[in-house]
Amino acid sequence: MSRISIAFPGVQALSDVDFRAEAGRAHALIGANGAGKSTLMKVLSGAYDHYTGDIRIDGEAVRIRSPKDAKDRGIQIVYQEVDTALIPNLTVGENIMLESLVHEMRGKQFVDWAGVHRSAQSILERLGLTLSTKKLVQELTLAEKQMTLIARAVSRECRFLVLDEPTAPLSSSETDRLFALVRQLKADGVGVIFISHRLPELYEICEDITIMRDGRLVARDELRNVTQQQVIEQMLGAKLGGQFPTIQRSSGEVRFEAKGVRDGDKVRGVDLYIRAGEIVGVAGLVGAGKTELCRALFGASPTSSGDVTLDGRRLRIRSPHDAVRAGVALVPEERRREGVFVDESVAANLTAATLGRFTTAGPWIAAGKLRDAARGLVESLGIKTPNESARVKNLSGGNQQKVAIGKWLLADADVYLFDEPTKGVDVGAKRDIYELIAELARRGKCVLYASSEISEILGLTDRTYVMYDGAVAKELETRSANEEELLLYSTGGLKR
Repeated sequence: MSRISIAFPGVQALSDVDFRAEAGRAHALIGANGAGKSTLMKVLSGAYDHYTGDIRIDGEAVRIRSPKDAKDRGIQIVYQEVDTALIPNLTVGENIMLESLVHEMRGKQFVDWAGVHRSAQSILERLGLTLSTKKLVQELTLAEKQMTLIARAVSRECRFLVLDEPTAPLSSSETDRLFALVRQLKADGVGVIFISHRLPELYEICEDITIMRDGRLVARDELRNVTQQQVIEQMLGAKLGGQFPTIQRSSGEVRFEAKGVRDGDKVRGVDLYIRAGEIVGVAGLVGAGKTELCRALFGASPTSSGDVTLDGRRLRIRSPHDAVRAGVALVPEERRREGVFVDESVAANLTAATLGRFTTAGPWIAAGKLRDAARGLVESLGIKTPNESARVKNLSGGNQQKVAIGKWLLADADVYLFDEPTKGVDVGAKRDIYELIAELARRGKCVLYASSEISEILGLTDRTYVMYDGAVAKELETRSANEEELLLYSTGGLKR
């Protein structure tokens, strides 16, 4: 790709970017949120057609102005937002074989459904997955949806496979299976372009690296020639200070307490409490029940049960509406589907939870007052956006996450539930999010921080509940815990 440039209203997303990938090698494409890496790959995959510049394959100029153009040349992409690419009321097998089905149905009255599922099953076996092809996608976990998308990508002939944050929702064992597939694809001559903010895994699977910043190419090299610290400094354009903020730990009174929280076999009798100004971690592997616990506490699961109290007052939370009225806020794991309104403006999102404050004379919205409040949050949170009227879908992942958090800061809740808040977020934006959470604790709020990133649990929290198979395996004082201990309980081990 040579001299690729593209602009959106108010934003120059790419400026004369060059990029080169080779067959049989994995190429890490990284940069801070908003650097332009996903935009560059959307150009390559035909999602954007108004770019300028040239694309060549095997030295031959090619025209890629649509997804079909890209796929016809063997370019496949697996996007980070899995729910936008899958059809929830179709089966796993139908989603994997979707493109083949579309072509095969032309001029035909009947479909060989048994053949469809056999083909899908063979692809899943190649991935090392034991997932039923007849299960509806809407019943899958986030990790299973991710693997279904990857299976679809390799169902057709593939010369270059683009993976955009593919390991973010995956457990360590699932990541190992993905890496095994990537190695097999490389051995078969497929070029893999790998976008990830998890630097250690890049060194495990990639040979080359391209670093972007502010829509421009910063550096390209073989990965073995650069250290992780050098990569971070080139991404940010500056040296990175301490990763986690310094928090003045307090031992306030217990404000929030939950007892006997259940949700089928996903959450099995969890008890927890949070003191004023305390950050409490919920650690565990993917599928341990962290997300389900957060949803149950927020009233987002109709099958959940349990007793919840705040400042000694029993709360009746049967829906998210009840939770918000009671002073409980949730920043969910799947931000694009549940955390923000992607087609609405930044201002609309930041004020969505407090819209009543900006109404006058009944249902009429005081637009100026609303924009002023949103503008203040944009500045204080460092949200990179042309203005508060920009659509959230045009922001980078890290800035979308800041918007998802920002609306609750304006709401001034008492209890904040964070579910994997830094997933798909670069190291610089992670530091900003940690500081936001630390500020909530300084203000005496109750914070529950659920994460599968052990370094975040150890660096940010006061106490930790380690979950395994839907239940709390152990409660630990974080300052006296270590990574090995957290992993032990996360995997169902019992300390002797």
